[in-house]
Parts: sequence; C-alpha cells; structure tokens
Amino acid sequence: MQVNWKQTIIILLDVIIAVYLVLAITVFNQPDEKATVCTEVNIHIADGQANGILTPAEVKRLLEKERAYPLAQPMQFVSTRQMEEVLCRNPFIAEAECYKTQNGHVAIQLQPRKPVLHVMTSAGEQYYVDDQGNILPHARLANSLLVATGNISRKYASKRLAPVALKILDDHFWQEQTVQLNVLNDGTLELVPRVGNHIVYLGTPTGIDKKLERLRKFYKYGLSHAGWDRYERINVEFDNQIICKKRSKS
Repeated sequence: MQVNWKQTIIILLDVIIAVYLVLAITVFNQPDEKATVCTEVNIHIADGQANGILTPAEVKRLLEKERAYPLAQPMQFVSTRQMEEVLCRNPFIAEAECYKTQNGHVAIQLQPRKPVLHVMTSAGEQYYVDDQGNILPHARLANSLLVATGNISRKYASKRLAPVALKILDDHFWQEQTVQLNVLNDGTLELVPRVGNHIVYLGTPTGIDKKLERLRKFYKYGLSHAGWDRYERINVEFDNQIICKKRSKS
C-alpha cells in the first residue's frame, strides 16, 4: 500500500498546531505569579468556631507570629506548606489545608479539635480532652463544657472519661441534665445532675449506656412521683437494680 506522505504531513502539522494553540491559551491565561500579590485571605473553620479558641483572628495571629500571613505578599513567595505546618502546630487544630487561587487569593480550611471535657484534678491540674481522647492545654473557652473533677490521671481522662463524656453529649437529655463527673480515689464515677438535689453513683466507667437508660427510667417513673429531692444518693452501678439512699430529715 502506497503512503500518501503529503496528506500525512499535513495532518501531522495540523495536530502540532492544535497542541501549540491549546498550550499557548493555557499559558497566556495563567496570571504571572511574580506580578501578583495576595489581595485576600479566606479562612474557613469547619463546624464554626472551636469553643471561642480557634477564630479567624486567632488564625491570623498564629500566622503573623511566624511571618507566614500572606496578605499583601507576592504570591510567588507565599508558601502554603509553611502555613499548614505553622497551623498544625497549634494543639486545637486537627487538620489544615492552604492553597492559592488564580485571582490572587489564599484559602485556609481548618478542621478544629473538639473539646468535650474540662478536667480539673484534685492535684490542681487543668486541661481539656477532645472527642478523640487527645489532651489539650487549658485555655479560656467561650462555651461551657462538661466538667470532670477528682483523682484523674491523663491516661484515665483520655481512655476512660472521654468515652463517657461522648455518651453523655450524644444524648440531648443527658447533655442538659449532666453538670459534672467526679472521679473517686478507686476510679469509680459519680454524676452530678442539673435537676435534683442528689448524686448519682455510676461505679466503674463501663456499661454507661445501660446505666444511663436505667437512671432515665427511674427519673421518669420514680422521682417524677416521689419527688426530685427525696434521695441524696442514687446507685445505678448494678444491673437490674437501683439502690437509693433517702435524705435524712435533719
């Protein structure tokens, strides 16, 4: 079969010209980063602001402290990787993603850690525990948290108390009803309710779902009729029973 070289060359030239035009359009449409400065920084914090600690103003302060805030800086010198490294050093930030846009803007997207428990130990130590069991340093929070007091080690707070706090916070009734958890010297738990002048003894921090459900039914069918201040201590430690200590008349 005879090859039509003239037609083949024409087709090849057409392909080369088409590829050149595509590349030229792409290159010419891209802004010259050397001639562009950052005109806007957009900061997005997932799930709103982390209890008043992680705010856009705080993010700006963290970056300015390390001379990594991009506003008014030439885009070619803006290092999004450096920005991410600076932000991820903050204990209240779980993930950080920073990137440039073609219009001279820099976007910052943050996933904050979620404190669920404010620990105040009998030894005078204070810190927070997040929903993953991470220990966070003490800081001023805008929103109130469930408080845990008593003889608490960091390991106990992370491994034992954090799951209990999540069980409470996942249930609207117990979230509203629970004010405080108290850890006794033997590692067992007490719950301080918002309504009712009594203490609830939970025992070991296991089987919390069943214990809280048993207590919920007792509240509904027992205390609602007998009176919320009739007992000073309610024990839900054991399966299938609730032990109550009446308040002394004196």
